[in-house]
Amino acid sequence: MSIRGTEIKIDSLTHRYTPKSPVTFNKVDLVSPPGEALAIIGRSGCGKSTLLHILAGVLKPTEGQVLFDGSPIQKPSPRWVMMFQSPHLFPWMTVSQNVGVGLTFGRWSKDEISKRVDEAIELVELQNFSESNVQDLSGGQQQRVALARSLVMEPEILLLDEPFSALDAFTRASLQRDVRSLAKKFGFNIVMVTHDIDEAVIMADKAVIMAGTPGNIVHELDIDLPDPRERQDPAVQELRGRLMSTFESAADVHAVNTAVAASQ
Repeated sequence: MSIRGTEIKIDSLTHRYTPKSPVTFNKVDLVSPPGEALAIIGRSGCGKSTLLHILAGVLKPTEGQVLFDGSPIQKPSPRWVMMFQSPHLFPWMTVSQNVGVGLTFGRWSKDEISKRVDEAIELVELQNFSESNVQDLSGGQQQRVALARSLVMEPEILLLDEPFSALDAFTRASLQRDVRSLAKKFGFNIVMVTHDIDEAVIMADKAVIMAGTPGNIVHELDIDLPDPRERQDPAVQELRGRLMSTFESAADVHAVNTAVAASQ
């Protein structure tokens, strides 16, 4: 596989769903370099999922723009793919068929599709299930199929909308480690939204905190920890505590400032 990352630049981004609806987030600015794993942390309603959908090209911002390697994002592209909380697989298809479905709309030959599908399935360690029907797999295995379906497109950016939140703790931890390992191996970017501080520390190189109504980025924290990262590691626990404290403080301060501004 040939995968690389890209610079992501969010430039003065503002969004509201209709002209009369409240502003979801206001004047958001952010830069993420090629190959970075970025976690966006925030309470419900701060706009982090909306921001992710704008990055995916499925929503257009009211103001501002998103640039990938200097080019504005106008629509979805196989260069960036999103994984959701549900794997959204085709239940009547096998693992291989689900993984390769996106390639069938391209210009690849059958041999090339087969080769790329086999490589992607091996990366997620499902080579013994390639001809199994996806309905026969566990929830964790189905999310691995969804991950393989994303990787087979050789994306520059993998967008994660809490795809591991419904899994049991052991499966979730395994997938978190594997996705980070694959991102570092191939160099693609990760942008993930999460409520889970542990997930951010395990998977991300940088965490940004969104808070307020309308939402905005109120703090950035580099997560400079060696791999592999284990939850019981004292360094991981120390940074988790610092991130949690920063999240609570930044969110509370921003809420107070927003309330004061609204009353004036």
